[in-house]
Amino acid sequence: MISFLRGRIINKGLNYAILETHDIGYQVFMGETLLNDLKIDKEVELYTHHQIKEDASDLYGFKSLEDLELFELLLTVSGVGPKSALGVLSIATAGDIKEAIIRGDANLLTKVSGIGKKTAERLVLELKTKIMRIGGGSTALNSAMSSGSDEIDALMTLGYSLSEARAALNLVDANLVDSGERVKAALKKMRQK
Repeated sequence: MISFLRGRIINKGLNYAILETHDIGYQVFMGETLLNDLKIDKEVELYTHHQIKEDASDLYGFKSLEDLELFELLLTVSGVGPKSALGVLSIATAGDIKEAIIRGDANLLTKVSGIGKKTAERLVLELKTKIMRIGGGSTALNSAMSSGSDEIDALMTLGYSLSEARAALNLVDANLVDSGERVKAALKKMRQK
């Protein structure tokens, strides 16, 4: 199995890049965000998922091990293939996606083409405990548990991203316990930036 590649980007396509390593060009499929960050003729390191099927041998590339691990977790859910899993990783950071899953928020996942409400809810249901087990002591995941999902949802409804909402709520005085007051305080923090 090919699990890591280092080389030079020699070409980019719609959903892949060709990475030259020791005079061999590997076609590596990747999410839109990562693909946009890559520049032709620049050196890059990618963690890869090598998927071998009866009629294909495909490589999927990721900037970090966290992204790779989340991709592989997403593939464990019935009905989610590599294309949908890459789509999930393109809508937010791996940390934000894990946080949304832990909070039980399927709405973020429905933004991915090909993932409807039922599939998103199944993803949340099947991955929540796995992510909590893997991410156990992660600060981002702990903050997802401590910041009320209703507060984050309220800020997201107002047009803020998941990471912006979380960051603002983390700045709010811990002595404030009323959700409405916490949202107001978070909005003030965001306006100050």
